[in-house]
Amino acid sequence: MTDTGNGWGGRAARDSGASGASGVSEVSGVSEVSGASGVSGASGASGVAGVSEDLGAGRVEPSPGARRSGPVPRPRLPHSAASRLRARRVTAVSVVALAALATGCEPGAAPGAQTAPQQPPATRPAAPSPTRTAPAPAPATAKPSTVPPPRPSASTAAPAPTTARPAPEPSASPPARVLMRTGSENDRVRELQARLRQIGHFGRNPTGYYGSVTADSVRSFQAKRGLATTGSTDEVTWKRLLAMTRTPSGAELRPPTERPLATPDKRCLTGRVLCISKSSRTLAWMIDGRVVSAMDVRFGSEYTPTREGEFKVFWKSRDHVSTLYDTPMPYALFFSGGQAVHYSADFAANGYGGASHGCVNVRDKKKIAALFDQVKNNDKVVVFR
Repeated sequence: MTDTGNGWGGRAARDSGASGASGVSEVSGVSEVSGASGVSGASGASGVAGVSEDLGAGRVEPSPGARRSGPVPRPRLPHSAASRLRARRVTAVSVVALAALATGCEPGAAPGAQTAPQQPPATRPAAPSPTRTAPAPAPATAKPSTVPPPRPSASTAAPAPTTARPAPEPSASPPARVLMRTGSENDRVRELQARLRQIGHFGRNPTGYYGSVTADSVRSFQAKRGLATTGSTDEVTWKRLLAMTRTPSGAELRPPTERPLATPDKRCLTGRVLCISKSSRTLAWMIDGRVVSAMDVRFGSEYTPTREGEFKVFWKSRDHVSTLYDTPMPYALFFSGGQAVHYSADFAANGYGGASHGCVNVRDKKKIAALFDQVKNNDKVVVFR
């Protein structure tokens, strides 16, 4: 009968009288050895064309005591003929394996085993043939290569241009020593500011405090002279500035105010008075109409304005700290509630770019310190426009 359950295209092996011979089948296209299947009682004797063969001699070995049936076995073949027969059988088995791969059989499935229904050949992609060539590699642009390109050999490399300059070697000299920086406060800073003002890099009177305005002025000077624009005054910057300027005079180092003093209010012409003008932004310490000292001041903003009018000093606090804003208020002379005349480091550093919370700020620390020692309680304070 024909086997239609295992997907093979050949016919079932003929039973030549062998009882109990299991798994004996004929490969499609492979001839069977005549008379070699008449073995009785050989269980599990599976092979090509149902032949149990002594591979060393190439002859048929029936089971002991078995009665012969069927045609008489062929005579013993010569060694070379048996070898050729085995080669053909091995080739036949290879053809069977290739045929199984080509038809989509599951690997390891025994012939005749029930498998899932196969898709029609037109809709199922064919399995790759073992002899099919590998697909061509993807173009070089599909995936960037991580392998660096080979270096050109000495014979093909282009000669280096003769005009290329070698990379400069790092300087072994240490950086210039910094003499003044933000936060410094002394007479040398005052001289620095006066010298910068001589050549147009500092637009106000010297205060002796190195703040952001002074740092910006130094940075401007450094940039114009091709120096490192650090904003700090190092030895190189200082020497260059000394070479370009003259020694400042006393009036240049300590001018009374940045702006001219305003005409004093008539209330300032008698007695001991702190005469404060909002229009000129100056304070003049006057005794009986004579100006003893003058200094620049600034006032509160429109949200915290400095009160105008005539007041008296009622409290002096040398090292005062604001309880509202937790900021220092040294040399404070209180005249109206929490408003006082005092030194302001912010005013010294940033000038009129800021404002107070209602107090009268002074930016010259030496001047306000001297004023603090001279003013007494009950001295008059006049604030006017």
